[in-house]
Amino acid sequence: MGAEPWADLPTIRWILDECETWAIVGLADNPSRAAHGVARFLQRKGKRIVPVHPAAETVWGEPGYASLSDIPFEVDCVDVFRRSSAAPAFADQAVEIGAKAVWFQLAVVDVPAFERVTAAGLRMVMDRCPAIEW
Repeated sequence: MGAEPWADLPTIRWILDECETWAIVGLADNPSRAAHGVARFLQRKGKRIVPVHPAAETVWGEPGYASLSDIPFEVDCVDVFRRSSAAPAFADQAVEIGAKAVWFQLAVVDVPAFERVTAAGLRMVMDRCPAIEW
């Protein structure tokens, strides 16, 4: 673990402690995908999960939405399970919907997105998994 600003332990702890509603981008009802297990983990830790996927499927009893902008309530953290090329757009959408934080999963790093999101006042973590960090 290096000293990357997107892997800051106090930021990780703040997101895990303070963010109650997690929009999980890429979460569909597919048990073989990592997002499925991480969503269940977060739910078991008392977090509200919100599936965000074009199919808008219900996952773990929570109704899904086709996009972040379709969610009719406040979201605290946008957790992105998408490849690095697609992830930055979701970081920008997180800023647009007024989220407090953005979390990019393992192996997903986009420094310009990190700079935009943090400049907008959000906290952001990249290349980490909330289930592992917990």
